[in-house]
Amino acid sequence: MATLKVMLCCGAGMSSGFLASNARKYAKKNKLDVSVEARSHAEVNEYMNSIDVLLLGPHYAGELENFRNKAAAYNVVVDIIPEKMYASLDGAGIIDLANSLVKDR
Repeated sequence: MATLKVMLCCGAGMSSGFLASNARKYAKKNKLDVSVEARSHAEVNEYMNSIDVLLLGPHYAGELENFRNKAAAYNVVVDIIPEKMYASLDGAGIIDLANSLVKDR
């Protein structure tokens, strides 16, 4: 299987940047073929054709359907990062969530 490419999205990319860093550390430690990047919501459209999973910060729950509609043409799975996972910067949880989302498609 090719590298699973995950993008985390928040307002400016700062909180998701810390979360992405923890996810990359977890993936490396466990020898998982996963790439995790963080971008601001304004940059997401530029990367749609190069990712598999888009995970939005909890504060974007109201825009979930809008992001899903944009991502559908690229076969990108979009979901919300659970608030507890986001707040605790749970990198392992991010990897598990992304894997479960692509497994289900």
